[in-house]
Amino acid sequence: MKKDKKEAEKCAKDEKIKAQTEEKAEVKEEMKEEKKVETDWQTKFNELNDSHLRLMADFDNFRKRNIKEKADLIKNAGERIITDFLPIVDNFERALKSIESQEGGEAAAEGVKLIYNQIMTMLKDNGVEVISTEGELNTDLHDAITTIPAPTPELKDKIVDCVKKGYTMNGKVIRHAQVVVGD
Repeated sequence: MKKDKKEAEKCAKDEKIKAQTEEKAEVKEEMKEEKKVETDWQTKFNELNDSHLRLMADFDNFRKRNIKEKADLIKNAGERIITDFLPIVDNFERALKSIESQEGGEAAAEGVKLIYNQIMTMLKDNGVEVISTEGELNTDLHDAITTIPAPTPELKDKIVDCVKKGYTMNGKVIRHAQVVVGD
């Protein structure tokens, strides 16, 4: 009986150990599952956080680009009007040359010159500047409409004459200068 009792106790002890081992295994498995779930949540959080940061950066870039475009629109709002106005300036310059070459036209020349100066001041106040036609040909600013034999060797591949003035508005070319280049 004592043996049976000892064996029963041993069996009970073994079952208890076995149950505890199984319980520990279940706890470990649950912990693994919880870690997996936690890792999944952490991964999902990181993905969403990264997506949010990228979205915020894209929006910030959009906002900055929009502000720049609006500033450029405001800065160059009158470009079309001024471009349409440039032939009138050309005609004033031709009128000045014509009146100055005539005798007795000093009063008319003075009036035309005053109007011309007022127009040029208005253009300058709006950021319009005349493109220089001295020296080297710059294809970003000048259109070479023809070439002629250079009068001197120093004028070879340089601007010899200006047929039509060019203008920039706030650093942007609104009309290229039309020039003759020495060949």
